Amino acid sequence: MQLTRESLARMIDHTELKSHSGEKKIKSLCDEAKAFCFYCVCVNPIYVPLSSELLQGSDVLVCSVVGFPLGSTPGRIKAQEARQAVAAGAREIDMVIHVGALKDKQYDRVQDDIRAVVAASQPHPVKVILETCYLTDEEIVRGCELAVEAGARFVKTSTGFGAFGAFEDHVRLMRRTVGPDIGVKASGGVVNFKDAWRMIQAGADRLGTSAGVAILEGYTLHKFAPSAWLLPEIPCHNCPSRHAKLDKLPKGLYTYYKKRCRTCEHLETYNRFYD
Repeated sequence: MQLTRESLARMIDHTELKSHSGEKKIKSLCDEAKAFCFYCVCVNPIYVPLSSELLQGSDVLVCSVVGFPLGSTPGRIKAQEARQAVAAGAREIDMVIHVGALKDKQYDRVQDDIRAVVAASQPHPVKVILETCYLTDEEIVRGCELAVEAGARFVKTSTGFGAFGAFEDHVRLMRRTVGPDIGVKASGGVVNFKDAWRMIQAGADRLGTSAGVAILEGYTLHKFAPSAWLLPEIPCHNCPSRHAKLDKLPKGLYTYYKKRCRTCEHLETYNRFYD
């Protein structure tokens, strides 16, 4: 795709969701978002009114999170969170699904949860956070399907608080599942231009990151060797298997990723040093 500095900036949700961030950090976030023309700032609900005030008159929107970061909140509470955030000035909502319900195949429960937040957020778009680090490929596909059926406008990889964040494999899978008309947001671990460029090439059209300024600075170097930014790395950067750790994942999911790693086409080239 043809990427410009301006189009890249408009893909970025400039994010600050740490529990210890105070008003000074939020003010800095909003100042940067205006200076670099990012699409929006993504903040915790408590900072939606402040962010809305600081960004008034600019083209930068306010996004807020719902059921964050675990997703294990009743749907009616998530809907109320969304309703309050919109009333306070949020123009996009990022909600976390009930991951456990998806893994238990309680699909009606997952979809009702999403549908309640979509209704409460009208007319503003909802991005559904799947937390892909805890899902198999089959579960990612089903989660995407449920999100689209429930009226979500985006599917999103991660909260950034899970076992690991966004990976190209998952972004490609999500894009193939939802098609061209639904957004895909890559979030979690997107910390430089190389990460951002790979996610965009994989199919992401929005990036959730606190490193938006660094990503734009990296763009200026990209033009000198655009293909080099996509070369695989050691350790393997092609899939999340190398980041799967038994102390952070359920044993069954850890085993799932390790089996994938042993049959990966990149095993000899990029993984052999870690066998």
